[in-house]
Amino acid sequence: MAGIVNRIKQFARSPQGQRVVAEARRAAADPRKRAQAQRLLGKLRGRH
Repeated sequence: MAGIVNRIKQFARSPQGQRVVAEARRAAADPRKRAQAQRLLGKLRGRH
């Protein structure tokens, strides 16, 4: 399990990972995208 965490950390530090993080931050700041993500999480958790 520690190997997976290290790989995630390594990816997050890479240029590609930095782009993904920046894109996720922009999406989180958009109210429509935030609502869309909340609906998706609710479906995945079994709440409708």
